[in-house]
Amino acid sequence: MKNYSLLNRISQNRLFLPLGALVLILVFDAIYAPGFFKLGVMQDADWGPHLYGNLIDVLNDAAPLALIAIGMTLVIATGGIDLSVGAVIAISGAMGAVLINPALGNQLRLNVEAARNATNTPLPIIVLAGLAAGTVCGLWNGFLVTKARIPPIIATLVLMVGGRGLAQLITNGQIMTIYYTPYFWFGNGFIFGIPVSIYIVLAVALLAWVVVRKTSIGLFLESVGINAKASYYSGINEQNVKLFAYALCGFCGAIAGLILSSYVHSEDANNIGLYYELDAILAVVMGGTSLAGGRFSIFASVVGAIVIWTFTLTVYTLGVPANALLAAKAVLVMLVILLYSEYFRRFMNRFSESKVPQYDIAEQKGTQHGTAN
Repeated sequence: MKNYSLLNRISQNRLFLPLGALVLILVFDAIYAPGFFKLGVMQDADWGPHLYGNLIDVLNDAAPLALIAIGMTLVIATGGIDLSVGAVIAISGAMGAVLINPALGNQLRLNVEAARNATNTPLPIIVLAGLAAGTVCGLWNGFLVTKARIPPIIATLVLMVGGRGLAQLITNGQIMTIYYTPYFWFGNGFIFGIPVSIYIVLAVALLAWVVVRKTSIGLFLESVGINAKASYYSGINEQNVKLFAYALCGFCGAIAGLILSSYVHSEDANNIGLYYELDAILAVVMGGTSLAGGRFSIFASVVGAIVIWTFTLTVYTLGVPANALLAAKAVLVMLVILLYSEYFRRFMNRFSESKVPQYDIAEQKGTQHGTAN
């Protein structure tokens, strides 16, 4: 029975499926693309020596999506959804790009060296403004859901559609190139040879875990997601809980916007963060969080984001054209749906039960019979 209990506990853990999927993809890479695991050290003139390779690229590229997945996890845990995170990324990046050189003029565009470290705004103000913009967007979504009582999918659709238009207004419809070197640190910098973005994800994930697992907030989130009305009658302020979740989701989107705009050295309001809301939802579902709300796992969602980017880079490594990536992701979505289907759960339960030794079952029945007597 001990082996059965251990197998059952492992299969029920929310990290089981995303970690299993990640292992399967890596095993596939080990067979068909052994060079996928090659690591090396590169000397960079700006950032010094640092690691490079596909594994580092996966973690670095997955960082913005992992941040979005952290915020999306809390929103979905309350029974909601946020379709506007891609637009929040665009707004946050636009705010940072505009504040770097809002009035330096076209002469700096003609002289890149002069523009490289030129800015009218200190870097901390640039970062805080971007984070504040994303958080306000999250509060706006939360207000529409909690106060205006608009269904989450409609409330966040408003900002999803209008948010990129707002980002276009901020940048005056221009694709803004960023030359301010200190700003590049968030997306291109390294600490001890590891990309800064990985440290940011770890810090945010750890902070979110402490907040939701070491305080009563996590219990409130799950309670509201399972039954909002019962939570209300239990004394839980359902509106404040949802408002917190949407605000934190906007905050995570703002950090992702800063990283992405820093990484590509530019702000394109039409394309930055495009489809990230769909990938984030997939990462959260892959991490075992039900779209109906309730129990959740932050770290499982982060692993889900890593799985998506590992899958993406694997597809590119195999030579699949970029325009076929969406079709490949559709296959991944179908697999996730099948793995979380009721049929697969029944199959796993029958498989677990078949592993129980017969003498243990007979012994258990004998114990029950003796207890009954």
